[in-house]
Amino acid sequence: MVVLLDGTLIRTRHRTGTDNRKNYSGKHKSHGLLFLALTDEKGNLIWISSARPGRSSEITTARHDKITAHLREAGLGALADLGFVGLDNQPDDDPVIITGRKATKNRRLTAAEKEANRLLNRERAAVEHGFANLKSWRVLTKVRMSTCHATTLLRALLVLANAEVQR
Repeated sequence: MVVLLDGTLIRTRHRTGTDNRKNYSGKHKSHGLLFLALTDEKGNLIWISSARPGRSSEITTARHDKITAHLREAGLGALADLGFVGLDNQPDDDPVIITGRKATKNRRLTAAEKEANRLLNRERAAVEHGFANLKSWRVLTKVRMSTCHATTLLRALLVLANAEVQR
């Protein structure tokens, strides 16, 4: 079975003091908490990671949560975006995470590599629908809490979102 792996930033309100500085994401130019999620091929959320400060990168969060080891144990494969290139520690022997190819300054992508990236991105689009369903909850617009409480809130919303989808 194949799952889709991606990360998202849940925007939070700016809190005063130095405690909130770690929640600032330079990539998104806003404060927030980073979550990783696994979805099925239809975009239904299966799992959400614990919250990390917004300044964390997706690949660092995935390494911290040992995503590849858990996927190997479960016998699953994952499709991921270019933010996860290099995450899989055994890409030649037994690949678990499949990502696209990146162009470098000295090497352009071939037509076949571009087409492979297009096909991969078309399959990955469903994960964005899962995030959109989760972010549609109004309570997330006012998040101003610690990472442990935000994790509890998001996991409760995951259960509610899945119950709503199955109706």
